Amino acid sequence: MSEVYAARRTRLRERCNAGGSAAALVSRPANVRYLAGAAPHGAVLLLGRTEDLLVCSGPPDDRPTVGRPDESLPVRTLPGPGGDPAVAATGLAAEQGAESLAAEDHHLTVVRHRSMRSVAPRLRLTDLGQAVEQLRVVKDEEEISCLRIGAEIADQALGELLESILVGRTERHLALELERRLVDHGADGPAFPTSVGTGPNSGRRGHRPTDRRVEEGDFLSVCLGATYRGYRCEIGRTFVIGTSPADWQIELYDLVFSAQRAGREALAPGAACRDVDRAARQPLDCAGYAENLPALTGHGVGLEIDEDPQLAPAAMGKLDACVPVTVEPGVHLPGRGGVRIDDTLVVRPEADGGPELLTITTKELLAL
Repeated sequence: MSEVYAARRTRLRERCNAGGSAAALVSRPANVRYLAGAAPHGAVLLLGRTEDLLVCSGPPDDRPTVGRPDESLPVRTLPGPGGDPAVAATGLAAEQGAESLAAEDHHLTVVRHRSMRSVAPRLRLTDLGQAVEQLRVVKDEEEISCLRIGAEIADQALGELLESILVGRTERHLALELERRLVDHGADGPAFPTSVGTGPNSGRRGHRPTDRRVEEGDFLSVCLGATYRGYRCEIGRTFVIGTSPADWQIELYDLVFSAQRAGREALAPGAACRDVDRAARQPLDCAGYAENLPALTGHGVGLEIDEDPQLAPAAMGKLDACVPVTVEPGVHLPGRGGVRIDDTLVVRPEADGGPELLTITTKELLAL
């Protein structure tokens, strides 16, 4: 993997050079991990004029949640507690003879930025912007493999839950059990707080589990994700509890299912992000649910659960091949509940079989 990380740093350096900076300071943890293989707490990456350095406040470890540093990348540990790796790296950049340093202004606090200026007053600080995030959008096959394994783990955890007795258990208990099962199957941990919604809480995006107990006839919506080697995937499903679904539940489920299928089918290299959103949104709009829809249909995933691209009405840009995204339309009816169906897929050209579905748990409306 050393060659992979070195190639990523070279691509970033080329962008910096084109922008007039001979050095860069990366501080956002996901970006540090992408370029260095690991992101110890508080660590920063210096792309220096003469040498690249991972600057840490203490000795790095190799826990899966942190990652293992690129063996070819020198690590500089601060001599004592209380130091700021970003400030120290700024001083090192000046010592290497850099005249300017591009930093991630969107991640730095004003206080930290001032401290960096004070340690190297002659060094011109510029904004690196979203350069690393842009590099992260298209994944290589090793990254996609990690997402694929994470999706398999999430599918396993969800599948085991569906085989258990659900009536009478609380949303909170079910969420905790799902997160335990993720770890049992090899995940670093959950990709985000697991959402379990029952009855009137079902179908609500980002619902935090409560002590409401599962009742017969409820819609049960579940959204969970696994983190594997730092990469995060997502899956969401909706079921009916203990009895045959009511007519209104079948109608609503079929509508959301058709919207989700339209969104998945619209994924292709070159497709406009807003067109994918429109494809999934249109069936729901036409059925009169425009006011009950979430702000976006999906988003990119990777080292963070919510990355670019965004699949939303005002989204700019087009999809590339090898970009993993979610497609997650849903409808929530206040006081009644709702449906959400969520998959993680990888954009692939038609010649390669079209979009690759990573989360494969059935989307049939099951009565559990």
